[in-house]
Amino acid sequence: MKTIQYHVDNGIATITFDEPDSPVNTMCLQWQDDLSEVTAQVVKDKAGLKGLILASAKSTFFAGADLKAVMRLTPADAPKAYAEVERVKKNFRTLETLGIPVASCLNGTALGGGWEVALVGHYRVAVDDPKTQFGLPEVTLGLLPGASGVTKMTRHLGLMGAQPYLVEGKTFTPRQALELGLVHELVADAGELRAKALAWLAANPKAQHPWEAKDYKIPGGTPANPKIAAALSVAPAMLKKQTRGLYPAPEAILACMVEGTQVDLETALRIESRYLARLMTGTNAKAMINTFFFNLNAIKSGQSRPARVPKFRPNKVGILGAGMMGAGIAYAQASRGITTVLKDVSQDKAEAGKAYSSKITGPRVEKGRMTAAEQSALLARISATGQAADLAGCELIIEAVFERRDLKAKVTQEAEPLLAPGGFFASNTSTLPISSLATASDKPEKFIGIHFFSPVDKMKLVEIIRGKQTDDETVARAFDYVQALGKIPIVVNDSRGFYTSRTFGTFVMEGAAMLGEGIPAAAIENAGIQAGMPVGPLAVLDETALSLSVHVLDQTRTDFSAEGKSYTATQGELLVERMVKELHRPGRAAGGGFYDYPAEPGAKKQLWPELKPLFEKPGAAWDIEELKDRLLYRQAVETARCLGEGVLTTVHDANIGSIFGIGFPAWTGGAMQFIYGMGLEAFARRCDELAAKFGSGFALGDTVKDAIRKHQPVY
Repeated sequence: MKTIQYHVDNGIATITFDEPDSPVNTMCLQWQDDLSEVTAQVVKDKAGLKGLILASAKSTFFAGADLKAVMRLTPADAPKAYAEVERVKKNFRTLETLGIPVASCLNGTALGGGWEVALVGHYRVAVDDPKTQFGLPEVTLGLLPGASGVTKMTRHLGLMGAQPYLVEGKTFTPRQALELGLVHELVADAGELRAKALAWLAANPKAQHPWEAKDYKIPGGTPANPKIAAALSVAPAMLKKQTRGLYPAPEAILACMVEGTQVDLETALRIESRYLARLMTGTNAKAMINTFFFNLNAIKSGQSRPARVPKFRPNKVGILGAGMMGAGIAYAQASRGITTVLKDVSQDKAEAGKAYSSKITGPRVEKGRMTAAEQSALLARISATGQAADLAGCELIIEAVFERRDLKAKVTQEAEPLLAPGGFFASNTSTLPISSLATASDKPEKFIGIHFFSPVDKMKLVEIIRGKQTDDETVARAFDYVQALGKIPIVVNDSRGFYTSRTFGTFVMEGAAMLGEGIPAAAIENAGIQAGMPVGPLAVLDETALSLSVHVLDQTRTDFSAEGKSYTATQGELLVERMVKELHRPGRAAGGGFYDYPAEPGAKKQLWPELKPLFEKPGAAWDIEELKDRLLYRQAVETARCLGEGVLTTVHDANIGSIFGIGFPAWTGGAMQFIYGMGLEAFARRCDELAAKFGSGFALGDTVKDAIRKHQPVY
């Protein structure tokens, strides 16, 4: 056996998981073969055994499924996938029903299939480490816990009790597991695990799982129980409200739970395998595994970071501008222990920006999530000032002032000389090309874009923009700074709007163009939500301010004119410009835009009634599926263009950036995975149809197609 060690000592068999050339144990095909072999050996040795211990030779217990193997599956592989998971479960059942006690020694994290391995033990003892995680987060990857996880967790905790851990994929620490009854004992050190297991095995020679007992009843009852039946009658509707029917895994898990409680254990396990085989071989699971496992891990491991640059940990960082963005960045820094200088044109404005951190932390102190001392320490890390001299010694200074080129140049020249030796300067601009802003800098190689998203305290993504002269050290240090904030960095090359703002603009402007075509505003908004976007395009324009979009349009025209070129605005941009300049509807912050916002507390926003007579055309033909396609395909095309132009250089930055930055639907796996999931040929065909009807925004040139092919991931 290559992935499992087996030995017997004094009547106690020990199975130790130890996958070679891997930092963790996985359910790879070799492990599945080895599990069958070791199970047969345990059966053979049964007469001389008094107990069985499951252990790990790694720093963690078990990591779970081999996800690269899942990525290679096709719908035709469903029978094979079903057979493989059934084989694993047959071995689990053999080990746990042999009539000898089984103990799982959990020295570290056990997630997904790893937790299912742990559940084979009748007794589970774990190291009491708050960093250790247990649970079944398969739903976050479009899968379900099909190696007995759904069946066993439901029988341990009941239909209602198990839902957060199965349908939502909630994980838990060893101490929480103890409180749930999923772990039976905790130890301070891994060295104590075996002794505890041996003592328990000796004291419990006839151990079995609770459900093996004749008098066993599922906690809380089965669906036949009136209370459970009442809860289950609304559960599918509540789930559909959350998933919008776009995520098959949560619905499959709920169905599997309910169906499994109405049959015997063996049948429940088969039901589970069937649901898993269907999900494993479907497109949604591949999309989510690709992005939320492989792509996210690629970013976390620094694949977008220039190599051979020493790790950077910022101690003192300056922020220019204490408005919404500057105040948010200051809080993000201070909450991570970074000394922050928050500068504005006056002390009062700087103090108002610092007060944002008090506003965020106040409710946490009231609810007991943060102590008053912790709040005071956080606020003490922020120095609000109206004096530029206070920026002296900062290793990084970030300007977060208004999107005006002259203003940004002024604050750059004022603050840059105050940087500590070797320090670097960043702009938080969301649209203006970094290379042009860097002309105001004495050291353009130390000038970079660090684009935060609003609200900063909630948005995980940060877009790092490399200017034409930005050096590798500066990119690497910006990457480290973003990770020090606990956020997700993507790295892109310079262009107008970079990646996220440019692609986000296509989404909202396509929605505005639809309105100009006479399509009802409500239909446009519903198309966005049904496609999986967080909100509709018109609502997003209101939140980000139509006036800001017009300002960006004016700046773009000015920049093009300075280069001797003319800029042709899109139909969507022209409609937004009319909304602001002619109809005086600049957005939510200024009173209203596409929506009205009633002053009464709790009152819901409503579409501005004048949209109907101004724009809607009763004879305009539209189809909801086509509207959804337009909103998604337009963003995917722009993402592919960014890849073709070299603005994006990796698929992982594209997918993660599209989901965490602009809200591209997570069910797709991101804007590039949306293309790969359906195949380039099918995507190109639909683009051609949309381009013929709605213009060049959907056109997919040969260069772009080549880039899509070149970057396609292979597993």
